Amino acid sequence: MRTRFTELFQWYGLFAAAFVWATQLLLGFAVAQANCNRGSVHWGIDLVTWQATLMSVGLMFAATAEAAAISVFLATRDLEYDGPAPRGRRHFFVWGAMLGNIVLFNAILLQGIGAIVHGSCRQA
Repeated sequence: MRTRFTELFQWYGLFAAAFVWATQLLLGFAVAQANCNRGSVHWGIDLVTWQATLMSVGLMFAATAEAAAISVFLATRDLEYDGPAPRGRRHFFVWGAMLGNIVLFNAILLQGIGAIVHGSCRQA
């Protein structure tokens, strides 16, 4: 794998799932609030459709981030995490990216399922 692409894949694998998870939380909250507001009733916002779409797009991006991290891991598997820079640094970061992407994939999945099943507009 060429050096430029491994660098891009390293950073995409490290930050993409976290960015997508945060975006899903913010957009999901905005959609839930718009669904509950009486002034937004005429917009016809379907909470289940929006949340399912946000969840599926988020899972897709988290899976591609994991695939990018795995590809960098395979390109640097002959090194130790404290190996010579920059390949040793990539190997170190990719371990964190692979583990973090699994956690964030599950967070996106659980947040989406919770928002779909429990809905909104309920008193606490």
